[in-house]
Amino acid sequence: MMMWTAPDPAPNPRRVRLFLGAKGLTIPETSLSLLRREHKSAETLARNPRGQVPFLELDDGRVIAETVSICRYLDELYPDPPLFGTTPLARAETDMWIRRVETALGIPLSLAWQHGHPLTAGLVAQIPAMADQARARFAEASAWFDTQLNGRQWLAGDGLTMADITLLSTLDFATLIGLPIADDLASLRAWHARATAALVAEPK
Repeated sequence: MMMWTAPDPAPNPRRVRLFLGAKGLTIPETSLSLLRREHKSAETLARNPRGQVPFLELDDGRVIAETVSICRYLDELYPDPPLFGTTPLARAETDMWIRRVETALGIPLSLAWQHGHPLTAGLVAQIPAMADQARARFAEASAWFDTQLNGRQWLAGDGLTMADITLLSTLDFATLIGLPIADDLASLRAWHARATAALVAEPK
């Protein structure tokens, strides 16, 4: 297998990297430069027509793209520790929370990044008002996650799951582009400290 990826702080490659670390797995990887647009090269597009990283190339040449799909595949191959749950209910709850992170936080974060950050100014026709709205939606969603984490250690069930990895990589990238966790979101900040201690040596 070969993991086609990109260095931190790219959030999706980092999400898979955090998953691999939690599993104690090492997979050979080829790192592409996003700044040099290597993920859009003809060679990369021949493997993954979406032109995005990460993607996992199997020994027979087949490719699995999309971060959750990659991690779910590897969780099936290497089930210890389980990061998607071990029962139908636990797996459904994990999927539910992953989806909530991706839609409630990930979508406005992506819009704020595309329309409000100088590094993306040359890639899209930025609409500043859209960035402002996205930042407000992101703040509202963060406050909602804070209420949901009140009184619980992890997002799904009693232990660390892929849902927590998804949330951590999302919030850390948000902080990097100027959307840190608000000081008054005590439950979310406490969760972030726990997740960071469990998954990384230091916050990134």
